[in-house]
Amino acid sequence: MRSSIRFAAFAVITALAACAQTIPPPSPVAASPSTDAPSPPVTILLSIDAFRPDYLGHGLTPNIDALAARGLSGTMKPSFPTLTFPNHYAMATGLRPDRNGIVENKMRDPAHPDAFFNSKEKSAADSFWWDEAEPIWVAAERAGIHTGAVLWPGSDKEIRKTRPGVWLAYDTAITSDQRVNFALDWVRRPAAIRPRLITVYFDAVDKAGHAGGAGSPEVDAAVRTVDAAIGLLVRELALMKQAANVILVSDHGLGTIQPDHVLPISQIVDPAIMDVMTAGGPAISVWPKPGQDAKVAAMLLRPHPHLKCWRREHLPARFHYGRNPRVPPFYCIVPDRGYAYSDKAAASHNVGDHGYDNDDPDMAALFVAAGPVFTRPVRLPQFDNVDVYPLVRHLIGLPPQPDIDGDEAPFRGLVKP
Repeated sequence: MRSSIRFAAFAVITALAACAQTIPPPSPVAASPSTDAPSPPVTILLSIDAFRPDYLGHGLTPNIDALAARGLSGTMKPSFPTLTFPNHYAMATGLRPDRNGIVENKMRDPAHPDAFFNSKEKSAADSFWWDEAEPIWVAAERAGIHTGAVLWPGSDKEIRKTRPGVWLAYDTAITSDQRVNFALDWVRRPAAIRPRLITVYFDAVDKAGHAGGAGSPEVDAAVRTVDAAIGLLVRELALMKQAANVILVSDHGLGTIQPDHVLPISQIVDPAIMDVMTAGGPAISVWPKPGQDAKVAAMLLRPHPHLKCWRREHLPARFHYGRNPRVPPFYCIVPDRGYAYSDKAAASHNVGDHGYDNDDPDMAALFVAAGPVFTRPVRLPQFDNVDVYPLVRHLIGLPPQPDIDGDEAPFRGLVKP
């Protein structure tokens, strides 16, 4: 009876998700336990958007805490800028945003002057935005390794003429448990078509963090919900006797903004001479209008309270940011915790936000990995999030990739060959 209910729910969810897609994915097969034995380990890469590492260990995350206790754990330094799409693509490609091409959640491309990328709109679907790098699911599919992607940013796009074997278009209506159940049903496929790599994205904690800030009741509730979904994943894999290497990450952390520290963006920008791509929060990106570069420079590069602006070519080298022509000509960030600039009234501004300096401890990202290949429990020193990519390549049997920013060094000696 239980399996019938599960399959019925899966079919309904699949039908709803398929309606939201411009190009439907391959039809899912029935969710029935596989009879293939033995089952080689699958790799499941989970991302919890805006999950701070210090959310662990406070009674809200028993399932994630249990994974950390038997595997690798630590914090990651996110790539700059500390935004969702650039960091998810950095982990998926092993290249920082300056090299992977997804430099912002909203961006322009001088090679396509009539195009505009907005991660929340259909404008993000054009392949040229993504083709500057090859994400792990494309590399795997080209090597004959089956993959599946549950809402991972960018995974529903055609990249270098390839998509994951099974995938879902982003839909906020799909709950955390439903996302896990999609992954589980793909794991139940016969070995010949079972994905060896599955990526899953959770956005509940990020949404709650923007609304309530770190440590708020909203965030606590969202953390419990996602932790329960991860518990569901682990239990069901055990019932299937399916070995899995589970990697849990976040793209960045979250800072809490004080209401009296929200400053009016009108103090520093003038829409008559510039286009502001990011108009609120800890980061502001600016494209001067034709012939207005000198005026924009004079306006932005002078001192401002709680704000630092640079020309693209003068951004600090430690950001590894500014060489890609999609990076805006002027970029500003708030260097001080708790402050933000906004075009909204302070009362309607996000209580929690990201986009700050990637050296800010509040922006640190989560890393937990457990499974048969991880030799012993180890707490890792902080490492860069692009290092996730070579680890995943190793786990799914792809050879090392030259000329990437990521490095397997943080995991050396801790992962079975």
